[in-house]
Formats: sequence, structure tokens, C-alpha cells
Amino acid sequence: MSRKKIFKYIAMPCIAILMICLAAGFYMLSYALTPLHRGLNIEKSYTEMYQNYPFLENWVDSLNHVSALKDTTLINTEGKKLHAFYIDAPKPTNKTAVIVHGYTDNAIRMFMIGYLYNKDLEYNILLPDLQFHGLSEGKAIQMGWKDRLDIQEWINLSINKYGTETEIVVHGISMGAATTMMLSGEQLPQQVKCFVEDCGYTSVWDEFSQELKVRFGLPSFPIMHITSWLCQQKYGWNFEEASALNAVKRCELPMLFIHGDADTFVPTWMVHPLYEAKPEPKELWIVPEVEHAESYLKAKKEYTRRVTNFVSLYLN
Repeated sequence: MSRKKIFKYIAMPCIAILMICLAAGFYMLSYALTPLHRGLNIEKSYTEMYQNYPFLENWVDSLNHVSALKDTTLINTEGKKLHAFYIDAPKPTNKTAVIVHGYTDNAIRMFMIGYLYNKDLEYNILLPDLQFHGLSEGKAIQMGWKDRLDIQEWINLSINKYGTETEIVVHGISMGAATTMMLSGEQLPQQVKCFVEDCGYTSVWDEFSQELKVRFGLPSFPIMHITSWLCQQKYGWNFEEASALNAVKRCELPMLFIHGDADTFVPTWMVHPLYEAKPEPKELWIVPEVEHAESYLKAKKEYTRRVTNFVSLYLN
């Protein structure tokens, strides 16, 4: 067979398949990490939070009446300007909660957890907007991996603001929970005392693989491999290294795991290897008949009780 025929019948189809896979990879990367999402709409975020949690409107109004809901910013190590809200406790305290939102959410969409810590428990609270969310800069969603480093900077800012005697709990939901777990594997200041993770995923690879199957009916190979490689080239990290599971193995601080037993977006099964991998001390609460990120919404009283009991063990 001539070289022309070899190229025509073998090489050209292979090149065509490669181009199709690359195109699919670029599409998936854009679809997953740079969507036009609700976390960029500040006004709508307030409206929807007040609809879902009516008690928040009076609380936020009361904070604004005395200028207690405050904005702050920092420039991270990559030069991006990041935004957060902070609210001082009603009376001076050494207790602070850093509260981390989920995928396509923002700090406003975590006000219900802010209410728990600031109103119910009387903590100082800091609610960051992660990259490409809310009022923070960033070219793409970082799925918790680079966000863990930004949260470290917010922790340092909190220590500078509230003093070296402050004691800190980090509480995240969904991608914020994955961020919290990824953070837990880092060397952290002694002021960080414990973590609460609510419906976080084992790894970006696992989460995107199951979404690829559920939403598009496609297997992981080869699209996940190509998309992960493209993410490495464009954003400096890949899906396999972004692992909450690996991080919690290194975490010696206490962690409370929360997950709804009807969660299909971050499937409930993911919490079990996470919990098993985490050294003691740890607690696990599987919330009956609750879907993704709705544990506080559907079981507010019990959620508040369990979180209060847990953090009170480690923040004096």
C-alpha cells in the first residue's frame, strides 16, 4: 500500500478523531469552568436567598442599619482581587467562622450559614467570594483547588483583624466543602481549630466523571483525560491532583461530615471514603431524604444543633 493510501485510510481518520476529542475537551472545559452562572448576579442572589430563607431579610436589614455588613478585599498571590463580606460578632469574642460557598454560588448564597454562626452562635464571620464568583476576579472556577490557597489568605486576614487569640472554624458547602477539605491537608495556623464540610466531592476527577456520565451519557475516557490536560495548560492544575480525598488523609484537626442521603449531584457515596480516610477526630451525619446542599434548608433546627455541638467541642 502506498504512503498516500496509508495516510488516507489510517492517519486521516486518527487525526479526525483526535480533533473531535480536542474539540470536546475544549467544550467541556468551558462548560465546567467558565459558565455564565448565577453566582455573578448579586441582586438575584439576594432575592433568591430571601425567598428560600425569609428570616434572612430582617437579619441583613438589621446589619445594614448599623453598617455591620462590611466589604473587604485582598490581592492573592496571583494578583487577583478577591472580595469577602465580614460581620463582627454582636459582642467581642475570640471565635470566628470562615464560610465557603459552592459551585456557581457566592458569599450571599451562604448567608444562612452566616446567620447560624453570627446570629445563633455570636461568632465573627467572614464570607469570601471564590474566584470567578460574586465580586471576586478570576478567569475561571477553580473547583476548590486553587481556592484552598485563597482561603488560607482569608484566614490570615481574619487573624490579623481579630487577633492571634481568635479561634477559627472553616465551614463549606458543596464546592466550598471540597475547598474546605482540600485546605485541611495544608499546614495551617494554630488558630484553625476544626472544619465542617457539607456535601463535598472526593475529587474534581470523580465529580466531573459522574457529571459527564449523567448529563451527556459519556465515559471518562478519553474526554476527561483531554479536558484535565487542557486545564493544566490553561489554568495550571489538573483534575486528578485536585483531590479532597488525598487532602483529608493528612488532616489531624476535627471535621464534621454532612451529606444528604438523596444527593445525586455530589452522590452520597462520596462521603463514605472521605470519612473513612480522615483520621480521628471526626463525626458523620447523613441527613435523611435531603438532596444536594439542602441539609440546612430542610433540617434547620437539627443542622444548627449538630454544628453547634461539634464546634463547641473545639472552640473554647
